[in-house]
Amino acid sequence: MNITTDFLAKADEVRNRKIPEKVLLRARQSLLDYLAVTTAGAVFQKDKVRNYMHFAQPEKGDFSALGCGCKLALKEAVFLNGLNSHALDFDDGTNSGIIHLGAPIFSLLLPLAQRYDTSLEEVLRAAVIGYEVSYTMAVSMQPGHKALGYHATGTCGVLGAVIAASYMLGFSNEERFNAFAAACVSATGMLSVLDDGSELKPYNVAKTVLLSLTSLQLAKAGFQGNPDSLGNHRGYLRMMTGRDDVKIKPFLLNNTYAIMKSYTKPYASCRYTHPSVEAAIHLREQIKAEDIGRIDIITYSLAVAGHDHTDIQGAYSAKMSIPYATAVGWIYGKAGLEEFSDKNVVDENILRLVKKIHVNSDDMLSSLFPEIQAAVIRVTAKDGKTITNRVDYPKGEPENPLSNEEFKERYDALMTYAEINPESSNAVYDLVYKRGIMAKEIISHL
Repeated sequence: MNITTDFLAKADEVRNRKIPEKVLLRARQSLLDYLAVTTAGAVFQKDKVRNYMHFAQPEKGDFSALGCGCKLALKEAVFLNGLNSHALDFDDGTNSGIIHLGAPIFSLLLPLAQRYDTSLEEVLRAAVIGYEVSYTMAVSMQPGHKALGYHATGTCGVLGAVIAASYMLGFSNEERFNAFAAACVSATGMLSVLDDGSELKPYNVAKTVLLSLTSLQLAKAGFQGNPDSLGNHRGYLRMMTGRDDVKIKPFLLNNTYAIMKSYTKPYASCRYTHPSVEAAIHLREQIKAEDIGRIDIITYSLAVAGHDHTDIQGAYSAKMSIPYATAVGWIYGKAGLEEFSDKNVVDENILRLVKKIHVNSDDMLSSLFPEIQAAVIRVTAKDGKTITNRVDYPKGEPENPLSNEEFKERYDALMTYAEINPESSNAVYDLVYKRGIMAKEIISHL
């Protein structure tokens, strides 16, 4: 059996279905989430982006790099969109796939929509199938894929982005097959970027988007892909798992579109930190931070490695740290952008509490993964008093979604951080829900 042909045929079946209105509504919200997170991400790392511009001298053009205030060549725009979309680690994703879905897909689709004058509806339909492809591949390989050190946002994100764009641009079946083959060849993503204060996690998304664009260009140029890029003993699946027995899960797993399985983060840190942050917020009124003697957090095993550090080496390191995120949740009752600012990550009051937090895995909680990704927090006060809280589904999960009001409040906060004036921010929000418009009308306000 040709695994690639079968996979793409099943993707085509999903593409040819009528997408339910509630799924398209979620896609509109996912696009708004992407726009806000990416423009804010550009401000968050504006000094580094400025340095990049100065050294790289990127080619000027007609395409928007969101939040950068400039027009660049297509390849430059998709690269910077990818870099900024994941800078805050505030973008959407899914727990079971252990993957951020929207950042690679929208970073590619929006500049292409500018170039080819594509409607918003076409972008949204393409995004829905892109999410489905990325998620299906990721969930088929996890958690072993992560255990090998791969960042699925890169390795699987390139597949979803390429398929989404190939449909949006009207590729033939042969062109789509060849673009997918090129994407399989180029798929990369290293989780070692989480370690020791590295700031390269967003680069996994940036290069993924650029490689997606290149894969499309190679296919359109007529480069023939290998007959079964997913299968055989040297194909994508074996390369990404080290196994010969990977079974690809069905599309629309559990009769739900992948985009409906995605979370929207209320806390500006790695998803693995969220149950502990929320538990801290639930308990913080009972014991003052200065009266805490020790905090013990137990959670599932995959959340511990790379996320239990108390040596905070900057904002990126803080976002990956369960102890740091829990500490700011306890002290401030929130864990938004400001709580992970350069000023706060060196604040002695926060760091003092961070050192009191200990994270360990638990076999029972690990056995519940990926259906439930829980954390239990046990706080011991200096006087011996103890309090405990468990969170299974923190706010923003599909099982506990943000309300429309909460989503808009988050969107507004991100746009304010991104220095987008309220008139433009509200215009973008309204346009995303408007029918019959071109995608470039939205981008023009940013």
